[in-house]
Amino acid sequence: MTQQEQLTQWIFEPAHCKIGFSVTHFGITETEGHFTRFEGAVATDTDDFSDARVTMHIDVSSIDTLEAQRNAHLLSADFFDAARYPRMTFVSTDMHVVAKNTYKMTGDLTIRGVPKPVELDVMFTGIVPKDPFGHTKAGLKVTGTINRKEWGMTWNNIMDFGGLAVGEQVRINCQIELQKQ
Repeated sequence: MTQQEQLTQWIFEPAHCKIGFSVTHFGITETEGHFTRFEGAVATDTDDFSDARVTMHIDVSSIDTLEAQRNAHLLSADFFDAARYPRMTFVSTDMHVVAKNTYKMTGDLTIRGVPKPVELDVMFTGIVPKDPFGHTKAGLKVTGTINRKEWGMTWNNIMDFGGLAVGEQVRINCQIELQKQ
């Protein structure tokens, strides 16, 4: 049996996950969005996910910011260029313990075909040994900040007051419910 086969395998439960983000608009408010189509898997050898290996694929065209014109602009070549790069991918490379149930996860985030290393904060929120359908579930909260310009998303407008229309720092906020395989 290989090491990968010995690990406990988990998959994202899309109906109970949120892959979200927010960015500053005009420097005064936060615009939020999320992706509705994605898949992910986690392999771990521990009950607290302190050694988790995470893989996630996101369908960029599933972006939803609750405003159709903004969604279309985000899918354009100014931002995600979804026609050329329909998927974002994250593959973790390391997880280390910060405190009980709190970790730093590093990995490669690929956007617009460009892989870049990122560091994310992970909180293990617990396990439900048996849900009403007989499945074992686990929860993770993942947060972090990236600079969109590192992936070639440089579009912006400088406003009359000198501020930027769209912030460069993108806050990632994900709620992940996993189902044991």
